[in-house]
Amino acid sequence: MTQAQATSSQDQRMDALIEIINLEAIQQLPKATEHFISDLHGEFEAFDHILRNCSGVISLKVNELFDTQLTEAEQKELCFYIYYPEDLLATVEKSNAEWYQLLDHLVQVTRFVSTKYTRSKVRKALPQAYAYILEELLYQYDETDNKEEYYKSIYVTIVDLDLANNFAIVLANLIQRFVVDHLHVLGDIYDRGPDPDKIMDKLMDVPSLDIQLGNHDLIWIGAYSGSIACLCNVLRITLRYGHTELMDTYAIDLSRLAKYGERYYSDNPSFRPKGDQSHLSEQEALDITRMHQAISIMQFKVEGEIIKRRPEFNMEDRLLFDKLSQDRQTLTVNGKDYPLENSCFQKVYEEDPYELTLGEELVLRDLLHQFQSSESLQKHIDFLVTQGTLYLTYNGNLLFHGCIPCTPEGELLEVTFEGETFKGRALMDYFTQAIYKAYEQPNVYDDFATDVVWYLWCGEASNLFGKKTMKTFERYFSNDKTLHDEAKNAYYELRSDEAFCVKLLEEFGLASDGYIINGHTPVKTIKGELPIKASGKMLVIDGGLAKPYQKETGIAGYTLVDNSHEVYLVAHQPFTTKEDAIANYRDILPTQEIVAHRNKRAKVLNTDIGKGLVQQANRLRYSWGHDERPDINLS
Repeated sequence: MTQAQATSSQDQRMDALIEIINLEAIQQLPKATEHFISDLHGEFEAFDHILRNCSGVISLKVNELFDTQLTEAEQKELCFYIYYPEDLLATVEKSNAEWYQLLDHLVQVTRFVSTKYTRSKVRKALPQAYAYILEELLYQYDETDNKEEYYKSIYVTIVDLDLANNFAIVLANLIQRFVVDHLHVLGDIYDRGPDPDKIMDKLMDVPSLDIQLGNHDLIWIGAYSGSIACLCNVLRITLRYGHTELMDTYAIDLSRLAKYGERYYSDNPSFRPKGDQSHLSEQEALDITRMHQAISIMQFKVEGEIIKRRPEFNMEDRLLFDKLSQDRQTLTVNGKDYPLENSCFQKVYEEDPYELTLGEELVLRDLLHQFQSSESLQKHIDFLVTQGTLYLTYNGNLLFHGCIPCTPEGELLEVTFEGETFKGRALMDYFTQAIYKAYEQPNVYDDFATDVVWYLWCGEASNLFGKKTMKTFERYFSNDKTLHDEAKNAYYELRSDEAFCVKLLEEFGLASDGYIINGHTPVKTIKGELPIKASGKMLVIDGGLAKPYQKETGIAGYTLVDNSHEVYLVAHQPFTTKEDAIANYRDILPTQEIVAHRNKRAKVLNTDIGKGLVQQANRLRYSWGHDERPDINLS
């Protein structure tokens, strides 16, 4: 070996040993905070506030840091400078002394919430323009001695150069970023609320997150992927809640559907838009009502065609158009006649009730083309498919939106597709592959994968639907409540049983000390329902942000925080408006419900990332002739 080769080998060895030191030191840092939220349903302002205050974590940090220095009112004001810096700073005049104090407080909070991380990770998060200054301020070791005037001078110059406003915003954004290291979104970003597009834009800026897809997200993916049945459902729900402005945002023109609705349908109380529609004129509400009827009839037709061509879906009981009486005023089910109200079946023909008329066909093809041509929608659906999964195992916990379909006896429900039988994790993996396949072939409208995506919306074995039957037709047209019942899968009863939850954890290769974190179903707190089930094994965190749910739940749902000290649920009260919150410093002070206190502070070593670091360090140790690190007590 030449001298140069020996020197190079020695350098490589030294680099490897230094990397081992780095990897094994990082393992001893405190576990970073995870934030879990579910069922956002287009309620951007409420979601944005929860994200900005990190489910109350920021207020806790400010109190911990300034408990003896600031009054409660001053702490609340500081919190709102962190939540909404752009809005507050645009309306408040400050003296130089007030600026110095605010910037110093923000720097103190930034330093406090960044101490869990390596300097390298913090440095990467700093905006390039302020990186040097921020590093100096965040790592002050002698500010009361040799460098006191140096640090004060930084604040003075920032204010003198009119950069205080911008610098404060940078600090506030860093605090929000450092307080929560990773965000988990457990589905249903879309539908019911008006602004899912804004939520998607916000999520695309979150530096570290994952998404477990919900049933309402799936129909948007399905619509973009070429499922006309999913497309009809997306439009029906959009019209049902009167959010046609969302279609404008995605550059989707509903004028052809509106003309078709005006030509063939009239006013109908069953199809009037729900919720507060004060922003709509009477004519706009009537137009929506007509379009709502038109797209609903189209939906029932195209769904009927899927059911007929896919007998393995076992959904023949949903073929209802051929069970209408000749005058279209009665529905016959299991030999019993049920009178219908507010019917609108004038384009349902007795000889072939599921055949689309030429006009309906043209409307749907036009809408599908627009969905698939929308650049902004494509950007959001790309992100959903890329970041989204049907389930996730993370740090020993199991995350999913809906359910794991099972039998009343607690056995995993088996279902056969394409000649192969699936259940549990394998079933969810099969569904996942169908989603990818449909998305990759958006111009194939009736292939099996695309039909499976629609099945995920309303099929009995769907892990996202979680019921036996979807009774949309009956809820529109019948007042008989016995026809409305949508029996839930047995999972929802069994998930209160600890042994059942342990069985599910084992199905996904997890230990019994993990949690199942579940969205989809609002927790009816007003009726005494609890979000912690199965002796703490099951945590239900439906965000409850959708306003139509809040009269049933009594609150605005739950989020979950998992930090190095504890795991706790946060119960939120309904959000008013951003303007009201800022004007009155009206914070949603959450009520915490502790799930678990950790007797010993969790470290990075105890996480999935930590396990990966252990493997990297051990590989380097073996490569350079060292044994695994001994188990040394570092406390």
